[in-house]
Amino acid sequence: MSAPVRIVFMGTPEFAVPTLLALRAQAPLHGWELAAVVTQPDRPAGRGRKLVASPVKVQALAADLPVHQPVSLRKDPSAVTALAELAADVFVVAAYGVILPPSVLALPTYGCVNVHASLLPSYRGASPITAAILDGRDETGVSIMLMDEGMDTGPVLAQARQPIRDDDTTATLTSRLAGQGAELLTATLPHWLAGDVAPIDQAELPGEPSICRLVKKEHGAIDWTQPAAVIERMTRAYAPWPSAYTTWRGAMLKVWQTAVRPGQAAPGEVVATPEGPAVGTGDGLLLLQSVQPAGKRAMDGRSLVNGAPDFVGSRLGQ
Repeated sequence: MSAPVRIVFMGTPEFAVPTLLALRAQAPLHGWELAAVVTQPDRPAGRGRKLVASPVKVQALAADLPVHQPVSLRKDPSAVTALAELAADVFVVAAYGVILPPSVLALPTYGCVNVHASLLPSYRGASPITAAILDGRDETGVSIMLMDEGMDTGPVLAQARQPIRDDDTTATLTSRLAGQGAELLTATLPHWLAGDVAPIDQAELPGEPSICRLVKKEHGAIDWTQPAAVIERMTRAYAPWPSAYTTWRGAMLKVWQTAVRPGQAAPGEVVATPEGPAVGTGDGLLLLQSVQPAGKRAMDGRSLVNGAPDFVGSRLGQ
C-alpha cells in the first residue's frame, strides 16, 4: 500500500473555505492526507480592534487540523523550516494573501497549485472579482495554476467559466467562484498528481495579460462626473467592502444598490423621479435604490426622502 499524498493547504478568507472543505471531504477517496493548514495571522477587527481569526483558521480548528500562522515567509527562516518539516507532496493555495517566496515554492514535490478567481492571463493580482465587475465584463471564471515566482503568472492546469449577472456584487460572485474553484481543484488535482495534466503557458491562452490593484478604502469614493453606468458597477463591485460612498450633509452616505436611468442633472444633484431619488452624473441618472446614511441602517431611497425631504435638491459629494 502506497503512502498517502501529503497536502498542505494555504488560504485565508471566505473564498478559500470551500476548497479546504472539499479537500478534506475528498481526501479519503484519493488517499490524501491533509497535513496542515497555513493561514494569515489573526488581525484586529471591529470597533474594539480585537484579534479575529481568519475564516480558514476557524474551519481548520473545527476540523482539528494543525494550523500554522507565519508572520513572514520571506523574513523568518524558521517559518520556512516548519513548512519543510511537514514533508508535503503538494501545497494547495487559495487566496493565501502573500506571494510565496522561492524557498517555499521549491518545497513540495508536485509544486504549489493555486485556485485563482479569473480566467488567466486576465486579472492577475489581488482583486480579480472586483475588477471584472468594475470593467463591465459579462463573464469571468476560475483558473487552477501552478505557481511560480511571479504574480499569478504560472502555467495553467485547468479553467472553468462563470457568467457575471447584472445584479452580481463582489460578495455574490465570490460565493459562486469559491464553490466552482473548489470543484475544479478537486477534479484537477488527482490528474496532476498522476502526471496526466500538461501545464499550459499563459501566453498560449486567450485574453491579454492584466493586473488588478489591491482594493483600498478610498477607491469607493464616488465621482459624480463619471457616467451612471460606471458608478452603478462601482456600487456592486465594492459591496460588501469598501462600499461605494459619497457625502451628504458633511457625513458619509453609503450607496448599496442603484440603477441607471435616462435623464440628466448636474453631477451630484439629487432629483425626484417616479421611482425615487436619483442623482445626476456625467452621463445619465443614477436611481438610488438602497443607501445608508451615517449612523443608520441601510434603507431604500424613498424612505430616506420621507425622513429628510431636503435630500431632493441637495448636492452629494460636497
